[in-house]
Amino acid sequence: MSVEIQWINHASFRLAADDCVVYIDPWKLSSSPADADVVFVSHDHFDHFSADDVAAVSGDATVVVGPVDTVQQLPNGRALEPGQCLELPGAVIEGVPAYNIGKDFHPRNNNWLGAVIEIGGVRVYYAGDTDQIPEMSELSEIDVALLPVGGTYTMNATEAVDACRVIGPKRVLPYHWGDIVGSEDDARAFVDAVSGSAAQLLRPGESLPL
Repeated sequence: MSVEIQWINHASFRLAADDCVVYIDPWKLSSSPADADVVFVSHDHFDHFSADDVAAVSGDATVVVGPVDTVQQLPNGRALEPGQCLELPGAVIEGVPAYNIGKDFHPRNNNWLGAVIEIGGVRVYYAGDTDQIPEMSELSEIDVALLPVGGTYTMNATEAVDACRVIGPKRVLPYHWGDIVGSEDDARAFVDAVSGSAAQLLRPGESLPL
């Protein structure tokens, strides 16, 4: 089964398989496609949780998944905590911790999320807003890792390279650059430092077919 990963912008992605479409942290959308089967929201900071953009991708049967304090703000949200797993039609979502070490933007005790999303037989790890954390060493069989590289609120490019070595994904895409914090130079430094051809730099709206 084919899967396409589109980087919308900043920390927003669209994952599409033949039988399922998953949006991750939709924000600043230019249209209202209403084609999501699942929307995953990592936490409630404005650049990750936009109720208007969630509504823009959602239809009557869309399932919105996120941490407790985020989905409480939505009428039909499904709460997920780190370590929990939700099996949904066309996708399986496993909650992964996402937090800062040595800074206070994303406290561990908030139980905010990254996720391993299995769709179309492909395992995609979306790190969320996080530093390199010990729990990354517990991840396995990751086909594509989506890692923040912008620094300040998350890992910087160098730290993301270290995280990539720990996770060992087959492919990796950088995000959290080009808006608010992080530059194209950060993304390019990350891509250049990852060995082999595993890393790819997408521009907003571009896709990686798998």
